[in-house]
This record gives sequence, C-alpha cells and structure tokens, in this order.
Amino acid sequence: MRSGEDLEGFDGEASSTSMISGASSPYQPTTEPVSQRHGLRGLRCHPDYLKGTLGRLKIAQVLALMSFICIETIMECSPCEGLYFFEFVSCSASVVTGVLLLMFSLNLHTRIPQINWKITDLVNTGLCTFFFFIASVVLAALNHRKGAEIAAVIFGFLATAVYAVNSFLAVKNWRNNSRQQNTRQTSDYMRARTESREVDHRPEIQRLDG
Repeated sequence: MRSGEDLEGFDGEASSTSMISGASSPYQPTTEPVSQRHGLRGLRCHPDYLKGTLGRLKIAQVLALMSFICIETIMECSPCEGLYFFEFVSCSASVVTGVLLLMFSLNLHTRIPQINWKITDLVNTGLCTFFFFIASVVLAALNHRKGAEIAAVIFGFLATAVYAVNSFLAVKNWRNNSRQQNTRQTSDYMRARTESREVDHRPEIQRLDG
C-alpha cells in the first residue's frame, strides 16, 4: 500500500500532467467568454458621418421640425384641410428623419444588416421631397396670410430643397456603389475564366489526369 505522502505526490504529478496535457491539447474546455451583448453600453457617436455631406444634410432637415412647430402655433383656420395635410407631412418627416439620423450617427444601422439602409434613406428623402413640396404649395395657396403660416411655408420649401439635394446625392452614391459592385463581379469572373484556361493548357496536369 502507498503511504499518504506517496498519494499526495501522485496527485500532484497527476494534476500537473493534466494541466500540461490540457494546455497542449487542441480541445480546450468550454471556457470561452460569452459573446458580447450589443446593448446600450456599446453606443458611440460616429463623427465622420456627422461631418460628411449626408450627415450635414440630415441635420439641416431639422427644418421639417421647424415647419411643424410653426404650424402647431395656429389656433384657428378655415378651411383647415391644407393645414392638416402640412401638419401630417411635417410631423412624419421629422420623426422618420430623426430616427434615421440617430441610427446613422450612433452606428445602430450596422446592428441590423438585414435592412438596406441606403435604399431606406433614399426612399425616405424621395417621399419627403415630393410630399413636402405638395404640402407647401397647398398651404401657400390656402393660407390666411398669418405669420405662422407664412413661416411654415418658408420652412417647408427650404426643407423640400434640402430633401431634394439629399435624394440626388443618395441616388448618385447608390449608382456608384452598384457600378463598383458590377465591375468587381465582372473582374472576378474574368479572373476565374483566365485561371481555368491556364489550368486546361498545362501539360503536366493533363498528363496526371490521363
């Protein structure tokens, strides 16, 4: 029988051996850290976007909010259809544009890659351009020459111009990205064709296949 000291020595050798084998073994115990949670702690500002042209245009689109504030100060109207339509357009544009500004400036859009955010921004700016122009024209035709209505019409046309410029740049960027993607796919296809032809004309490979 082994004494207590021998057993302790044996246990020590076994533990050290297991540690060495565990360190050298490719199969490590499942102690990998849990994937990082993408919560609010990971939020950070994206200054490059805010300093860029599209970011500045997004900030300038706060004119939609200004037009909404102006139209909300009107207490009496007759008829009110044009005012209500302008109110709906300016409110909707302010909310959607504000959400997109937060998504892009805080890099939140990268956490939802299933959505094509460039197309989403393009659709939003296009619709805002169209509806803001219509709402501003209607309000300008049906206004009662009040200061708040005149200010809302001015902000509405300014917001229309900003959304139009944003739409133009978004379409331009989308076309450039599509062109670059098509060029990349064509170059990859031509490279693959060239490599396959080189393989077909190598005599040593043909000899091995024969």
